[in-house]
Amino acid sequence: YTCRILVCAGTGCVASGSEKIYKKMCELCKDMDGVSVEFQNEVPHIGTVKTGCQGVCELGPLVRIEPLHYQYVKVQEEDCMEIFQRTVLKKEPVERLFYTKNETSYPTPDDIPFIAKQTRIVLENCGKFDAESLDEYIASGGYDALSKALFDMTPEDVIEEVDKSGLRGRGGGGFPCGRKWKQVAAHKEEPVRYVVCNAVEGDPGAFMDRSVLEGDPHAVLEAMAIAGYAIGASQGYIYVRAEYPIAVERLRIAIGQAREYGLLGKNIFDTGFDFDIDLRLGAGAFVCGEGSALTASIEGDRGMPRVKPPRTVDKGLWAKPTVLNNVETFANVPGIVLKGSDWFRTIGTEKSPGTKTFSLTGAIENTGLIEVPMGTTLRKIIFDIGGGVKGGSFKAVQIGGPSGGCLCISATEDHLDLHLDFDSLKKVGAMIGSGGLVVMNDK
Repeated sequence: YTCRILVCAGTGCVASGSEKIYKKMCELCKDMDGVSVEFQNEVPHIGTVKTGCQGVCELGPLVRIEPLHYQYVKVQEEDCMEIFQRTVLKKEPVERLFYTKNETSYPTPDDIPFIAKQTRIVLENCGKFDAESLDEYIASGGYDALSKALFDMTPEDVIEEVDKSGLRGRGGGGFPCGRKWKQVAAHKEEPVRYVVCNAVEGDPGAFMDRSVLEGDPHAVLEAMAIAGYAIGASQGYIYVRAEYPIAVERLRIAIGQAREYGLLGKNIFDTGFDFDIDLRLGAGAFVCGEGSALTASIEGDRGMPRVKPPRTVDKGLWAKPTVLNNVETFANVPGIVLKGSDWFRTIGTEKSPGTKTFSLTGAIENTGLIEVPMGTTLRKIIFDIGGGVKGGSFKAVQIGGPSGGCLCISATEDHLDLHLDFDSLKKVGAMIGSGGLVVMNDK
């Protein structure tokens, strides 16, 4: 296509009216040759891009024009005619729709400080291509990691690489991912094992996992297949909140496509490796974010945590050894397998390598989804990326949901320079949790 109009279709933009923008642009462009308008609910077309969340939720509805790479923010239905006449027909920008701060305009998404100051690994593909197209995921390098694992690595090699990377569980506990996989694989006497993805994300203000599933669902499926190969499992389950209808629909589409292409199911890549994934929907219980309650719910029982030990790695789903990681943890795995543990350790801190996604909400100028290296300070996140506190001065940030706590500013503002990683937060009695950051002002 000579021109593509990308309407952001993440939950935030849909809630602020992006469906109306899409319908209007379709109406204006229906007779134009070489122009396509793309949105989440359309049938995927090879060569088009329909995005999930682009991250800058505060500025929605978002419209991106390619190949000019213009990023329009807070677009209204009445703006569509001007976009069509000036940008689509004449390739001219509509400057008033660019993001503007302190009289400076930012024409492209990469110019916007909120995005430019991030380090995107997990969110790298979100907003860049059609989240409902397996072809586009493959074209971006998708399933290369699974191919490398199956053809060039033994299951032990895969586990060792994940272990050496230092990847820790992003669901809140920070348990070493590789160690968990080793513990499950060590059950040689038990031929049946499971891989489970926790997509409950019940913490207030948290929407990181939802955005990954909406924007890059195949990354999670690929990672789960890699985990299945590593630990000797042939079945996986994704337990996702029913309150995430777009994420659920995109997962269903992705699983169906992967099965059709032979990337899930029997004899993947003609290697003799069998692995399939099924969805299970949660009914809104916060407690089902806990591992043993989650597995009980998948089994059809009431989601109630049990006393430990035994732990999930020993007796998890249907009392079988189970790898249970959350969406973000799995989304890191393909990159580690492809690029190696040494690459992953160049990001973040020594004891908390890699990046962390956070959802910024509350009294802050730029709400939205961010990804930064582990160890980034609260000051940088709130003031450099988030644009500062709105409606007053900074008072506190609630982090990690009900299990976390509030980081409050003292007279010396010590907490603003606190490094956000597992160990630093533990020292002050808080925790990252799944990554929700709710900012509060002094009002």
